[in-house]
Amino acid sequence: MSGEYLISGALPLGGDPSDIWLRDGHIAQISPAGQLSAPSAEVVEATGLIALPGLVDLHTHLREPGREDAETVATGTAAAALGGYTAVHAMANTDPVADTAGVVEQVHRLGQAAGFCDVRPVGAVTEGLAGQHLAELGAMADSSASVRMFSDDGHCVSNSLVMRRALEYVKAFDGVIAQHAQDPDLTAASQMNEGKMSAQLGLQGWPAVAEEAVIARDVLLADHVGSRLHVCHVSTAGSVDLIRRAKERGIRVTAEVTPHHLLLTDELVAGYDPVFKVNPPLRTEDDVLALREGLADGTIDIVATDHAPHTGEDKDCEWAVAAFGMVGLPTALSVVVATMVETGLLDWQGVAQRMSQVPAQIGLVSDQGRPLAEGEPANLVLFDPDSRWTVNPAAFPGASRNSPFRDMELPGRVIDTFFKGTATVRAGELQW
Repeated sequence: MSGEYLISGALPLGGDPSDIWLRDGHIAQISPAGQLSAPSAEVVEATGLIALPGLVDLHTHLREPGREDAETVATGTAAAALGGYTAVHAMANTDPVADTAGVVEQVHRLGQAAGFCDVRPVGAVTEGLAGQHLAELGAMADSSASVRMFSDDGHCVSNSLVMRRALEYVKAFDGVIAQHAQDPDLTAASQMNEGKMSAQLGLQGWPAVAEEAVIARDVLLADHVGSRLHVCHVSTAGSVDLIRRAKERGIRVTAEVTPHHLLLTDELVAGYDPVFKVNPPLRTEDDVLALREGLADGTIDIVATDHAPHTGEDKDCEWAVAAFGMVGLPTALSVVVATMVETGLLDWQGVAQRMSQVPAQIGLVSDQGRPLAEGEPANLVLFDPDSRWTVNPAAFPGASRNSPFRDMELPGRVIDTFFKGTATVRAGELQW
């Protein structure tokens, strides 16, 4: 961790093999491979490795404060670094809820202390995530954490007037409301996607319309107010269609899809393994294909992990009482390669746009998602597209092991991650 590195022979996006010199937290120089000399730098052999800008996640649950038994800011950001991330947005459903300037500043400081990546706190939309009264949006925006994204994720802002007021309020500082689109009345006691599988398994169904109805309302509200709306974890073909039509009308809406919704289907619930229990639920193969197409054509703007760690006590139990959620930071890029790159739906430039550049733009993170160019911040990841690895959640940082990809072989692997010019991962190993 010398702080000065000469990356030798990497493949930048759309370019020939290059040497990249990192010094003082920035990219000092980029030259054709073999033509750059930096005697004081540690050499990083990167022949055959793709150089991508550091990944940015708009949807991460770090659990601290309150549930440090499942995850801490330190272990969560370490998992992010393993996955190639140099910035994450920490969701507000902590204990206490991140609905005041004090709590978001605490999370921000914990991220700085950990040092693995930027931690951008997401402020709650409503006090206590209760959906009734707006939280301290302005105070959180003006705090040292400079919050620009607000979400009651885990809960839907179901009250139309509260949602309108939130959209109006954040216009003052170009903030964005990230909505967990789920009509609570249509999903009471729901356990999985409503369809053939739920009928066969005898589990309470979670209809697609519960997501789609909220999205339809919210894009109309965003249009009426003229504010920015971001739709979290889109999971249905109907949602993709609604967002596509909203964008055609010029409404300021962006959307995300998770890696697990790009790959897994509700057929996996047949074994009643709670590792596959997630909110929103795994949907059908038709939904998966529609989500991939929506991500490819830009209807869905980004990939976000919805990394949601849980203890064994909360997951290793009967399906009906198990917690919703999956861990996903270390596996996200490989899953996107499997579902989007190997299928020909995205090239590497498209991956960088959807996992780095555009998330940074939505979150207004000016020093992340930048192109790899001289003078830019040295936030980058070196990825081996030719390797394959078998997912072993026991090797992940932190206490949670609830990965739906356990024992699955995935393509490509993060080899090195650099955050502000410092190696957080070298040769696949965390630099604690």
